[in-house]
Amino acid sequence: QVQLVESGGGLVQPGGSLRLSCAASGSIFSINAMAWYRQAPGKQRELVATVTSGGSANYADSVKGRFTISRDNAKNTVYLQMNSLKPEDTAVYYCNAAARYWSAIGPSAWGDYWGQGTQVTVSS
Repeated sequence: QVQLVESGGGLVQPGGSLRLSCAASGSIFSINAMAWYRQAPGKQRELVATVTSGGSANYADSVKGRFTISRDNAKNTVYLQMNSLKPEDTAVYYCNAAARYWSAIGPSAWGDYWGQGTQVTVSS
């Protein structure tokens, strides 16, 4: 099917930067929108940013002007460049993709796929 693997999380000081990556693998037929979500302790998972297959991006108000989402369709990879990080950005960040894969009888239906998450901690 489709697997998503995130990387790039870690500990950073306020005002610092991190770049997250998420690579999709498997018997991929097509990937449509890709997105980053995050979940802080005790809070619901929230949408951070989305990007279409054509490269159009949208952002949560809380990260506009600080975060940039991008993708490399040839590598089936989505990125999240995070600048001017704040303590309130601390969360587990999850990659999400709408994708189809090659099944034994042809392309599958669209499915919703998630990575395992990567921890981002912003602290001095």
